[in-house]
Amino acid sequence: MSILLDTHIWLWWSTGAARLTAAYYQALDKLASRDALCISAISLWEGQMLVKKGRLVPNEPFDRWLRKICAPGLVQILPLDPEIVIALHGLPDGFHGDPADRLIVATARAHGLPLATHDRNIRTSRLVKLWKP
Repeated sequence: MSILLDTHIWLWWSTGAARLTAAYYQALDKLASRDALCISAISLWEGQMLVKKGRLVPNEPFDRWLRKICAPGLVQILPLDPEIVIALHGLPDGFHGDPADRLIVATARAHGLPLATHDRNIRTSRLVKLWKP
């Protein structure tokens, strides 16, 4: 079983942030060893924006850091495709004002993947199956 990581989960996990429990880290590490972690391509852009704004400071040059945290064998990057855009089109108009979060939910729906997220708007929307460790 593969899962989709919301951007914040991917970044917290890949940087070892203290915002996830040990059990959460262990479950994600186990899935990574099975090549079962996915991210939406939009998460790459969100990560870059966080670095550009100084809200995330990698411990090495940006290019090396980004290549490391999205390397094959660690996560699969799911590109934007027609099925995701169709799923995006089907989301309720009032759901989430953040376009990146809308794309992440649409990606999970289009690929039939549970989503690992702490985003309250997504969690309460019931638009996507949620992953729990």
